[in-house]
Amino acid sequence: MRLAAAAMTLSLLGGCGGKDGGTPVRSVAEVPVAVASDEPRDWRAVATIADRQRLREWRTAWIAALGKARGGGAGGSIDADPSLYAYDAALRDPIPPAGDYRCRTIKLGSKGAGGVDFVAYPFFRCRVATDGAGVMLSKLTGSQRVVGIVYPHDTTRAVFLGTVALGDERSAMRYGRDATRDVAGWIERIGPARWRLAQPYPAFESTLDVLDLVPA
Repeated sequence: MRLAAAAMTLSLLGGCGGKDGGTPVRSVAEVPVAVASDEPRDWRAVATIADRQRLREWRTAWIAALGKARGGGAGGSIDADPSLYAYDAALRDPIPPAGDYRCRTIKLGSKGAGGVDFVAYPFFRCRVATDGAGVMLSKLTGSQRVVGIVYPHDTTRAVFLGTVALGDERSAMRYGRDATRDVAGWIERIGPARWRLAQPYPAFESTLDVLDLVPA
């Protein structure tokens, strides 16, 4: 299915894991974006069937992921930051304003036996940009870099649909082309100037990924 912008064709770098830095990325504003004027603005008309299912099961994923993380000894880290990890912490106005952000990924609940149930990566670089396509969120540095469109949903949550670029890949794949690269999640504001992107059942490694966003 089509995405509301050619965000999936952006040439960029960035994401979680690995050292920050490396090859500089181009500003989102410098990357050509082709937008069809008749693109749907309702995320349900864009999301794949698999992603609609993942988004519906967000609470189940969250509870399971927290249980595994606590069982793995991360209870202290979770309790120390309740607004980030509580699934009912959403505030009004969920869409972050345009600008540069510091962002970090936390992976909760390993999918496989013997995996790590809690991993909190250091902060990397993210950017929120607006244009005729709407609001675009891009993770600019690291080894796993999400990029996609933020869709309004209700007064406390927005939907993110995008893909993930890995390693030294120079561009993101188009949404809907490869289910293992598609990313779907709920964006919520959890503080005066703090947001999170909760991604239930990501394709790799964990039960829940949380991207923590604060203005740079």
